[in-house]
Amino acid sequence: MESLAVIDEVGRMTTDGTLDPVPWWSFTKTVLAIAALRLVEQGALSLDAPAAGASHSLAQLLRHEAGLPDYGGLARYHEDVAAGREPWPVERLLVAVDADRPRYAPGEGWAYSNIGYLHVGRLIAAASGLNLGRALAELVFEPTNLASARLATTPEDLAGVRMGRDTGYHPGWVYHGLVTGTTADAARLVRALLAGAILRPETLARMTEGRALPEHRSALYPDPAYGLGLMLAADHPWRHPIGHTGGGPGSDIAVYGQGARACAVWSDAGTGPEPVVTAAFRRLAESEI
Repeated sequence: MESLAVIDEVGRMTTDGTLDPVPWWSFTKTVLAIAALRLVEQGALSLDAPAAGASHSLAQLLRHEAGLPDYGGLARYHEDVAAGREPWPVERLLVAVDADRPRYAPGEGWAYSNIGYLHVGRLIAAASGLNLGRALAELVFEPTNLASARLATTPEDLAGVRMGRDTGYHPGWVYHGLVTGTTADAARLVRALLAGAILRPETLARMTEGRALPEHRSALYPDPAYGLGLMLAADHPWRHPIGHTGGGPGSDIAVYGQGARACAVWSDAGTGPEPVVTAAFRRLAESEI
């Protein structure tokens, strides 16, 4: 089943499919990036200075340039998730991925890292003086009137959330945090972001400065780059869709905006991210003036 939400240039919203909350999976990274950048604007965090006790900066964490590993390749991780076991303590996860051993010097390489965004979440909580869920609510959800969006931390938080084929999932397995919300609210967030309604112009400009990733070119992504919590095109990013994809057990999501429009696509077909990204790109193209 596919759920679509498109917001046009005057804010009219059209939807197909469910308006129930769904897991935003790695679109949560965009939420975390917005929250961190708002704290930068408030002077509570530095974007380019080394983070406390680290050799990497917040910007490098947000752009996956900090040299940190990921846990996506851990077979035991996936086995325990599939078995419905309790999430590992964070310390066990960090030991399992040898997180203290940099894979490259910060800024000198690129590797997608959920561990990096775990650190982003910790920085947000420390700088705001709030737990991560409350910080995201105050910094992102409430200013943009996203009534359905929230951070899920326990299985009970997923009651009423459409998880696709997966049942009994524990959101603690997403170590940087799992936001849930409707596809409509996901689309609203990207539209507000790209319209300049959340961040200052200079901050948004930094967020959309992408590191070109020609090694990841494909038919779907002919000119890929990664900004600060955003997937975009390397050349003239504002001429192309900007957003983020996400996937986990049972479903996939793609949330992208271009111009004054935004589109969120969620699917429980279990076919991976390409179909939802293709659908989002198609809907954005079809909705152009």
